[in-house]
Amino acid sequence: MKLHSAHLVAAALLAPSLAFASLGGTVDSVQADQVQMKAASRVASAKVNYSVHEMQGASGTVVREYVAANGTVFGVAWSGPVMPNLRQIFGQYFETFANAPRVKVSGHSHLFIQQKGLIVRSSGRMRAFKGNAYIPTMLPQGVTADQIL
Repeated sequence: MKLHSAHLVAAALLAPSLAFASLGGTVDSVQADQVQMKAASRVASAKVNYSVHEMQGASGTVVREYVAANGTVFGVAWSGPVMPNLRQIFGQYFETFANAPRVKVSGHSHLFIQQKGLIVRSSGRMRAFKGNAYIPTMLPQGVTADQIL
């Protein structure tokens, strides 16, 4: 069963409330979110100019938060059987996401949003969702969008 992009947005809004650090937020919120959602968390990788913090909620959905050396979350990615709470992980960028025009990508279950301050790619079907979002102006030097997986 394929979902239209509007259904992806609706599913994200109605998904169980999982808490994660939000885009543009600080690394301090990562620890608080881990406690709130009772999630397993680890620093999946540490690069010279950023680190990847990974959390897995009880639903099985994994969220990766990309944190610059200055402590700012510049990107997020998700995969799993349940969409994460996009309002929570997009933080102050949620309204930009919600109001952005949708770009049709091949297939009905793909969503692509390209705004000056926010890029979002999301796809999925029941029990198999994935996506990523990042703030282009916050990408650390030497980091490319295809590294946010």
